[in-house]
Amino acid sequence: MLELSGTPVVQRYHPRVEAEFMVKLRVNGRNLVAKAKDLSMAGLSLLGVPAITDQLTVTLPLPGDREITTRATVKRRSTGMIGLEFDQLDWDDMFALARYLNPRLK
Repeated sequence: MLELSGTPVVQRYHPRVEAEFMVKLRVNGRNLVAKAKDLSMAGLSLLGVPAITDQLTVTLPLPGDREITTRATVKRRSTGMIGLEFDQLDWDDMFALARYLNPRLK
């Protein structure tokens, strides 16, 4: 991590793209829905998520492709937003995610 004016800056390995679709969450037996803010091969940011545990299951309905369901860990929290890191994706899910991200990378 680098520091800029005393604020830690996280360097990301995977580029992020805007994602404005709804995502399903399964947290402690409850089903929730949240809006994705951005998405990468490693995780995503969600808006408007209530206080939740650090481990959950997330389902991403990739527009024009398949649904990806995987476990995820909350890595960042701020007012009205959380950042999730995918625990593990199988090959088919990784390829579907790459198909979604590739044409949207700038």
